[in-house]
Amino acid sequence: MEYEIKIYNEEKYIEVVTKGVADNDSSLSMAKTIKEKMQQHRITRALIDHRNIESVSGEIMEIYNRPRLFRIMGVVLNIKIAEIIKPDHVKHFRFFETVCINQGIRISIFQEKTPALEWLLK
Repeated sequence: MEYEIKIYNEEKYIEVVTKGVADNDSSLSMAKTIKEKMQQHRITRALIDHRNIESVSGEIMEIYNRPRLFRIMGVVLNIKIAEIIKPDHVKHFRFFETVCINQGIRISIFQEKTPALEWLLK
């Protein structure tokens, strides 16, 4: 998976636009990069736009363990993440959202940018 990161210092959030194939390794690599950028800029909110990814993969246990791996990487719990997805990927990302929420990570899944950004910035 490829991604571009934009920093919005005034609004205090980071925007990530992804494309390609989202798999476990590329997702964890992206999460590490996002964490580092957020720490550098003292930002705790992220908007991740996955509408350009072609497909997602991941075993149930990989998705289930991802919040634990986030903690090992040093991702702090006070972050807030809005993810924008294609309708085709709802099942995968809803499970990820549920797992994250159950582990104390504030995350919400959307299919359009405007409501995602409104939720993120409030």
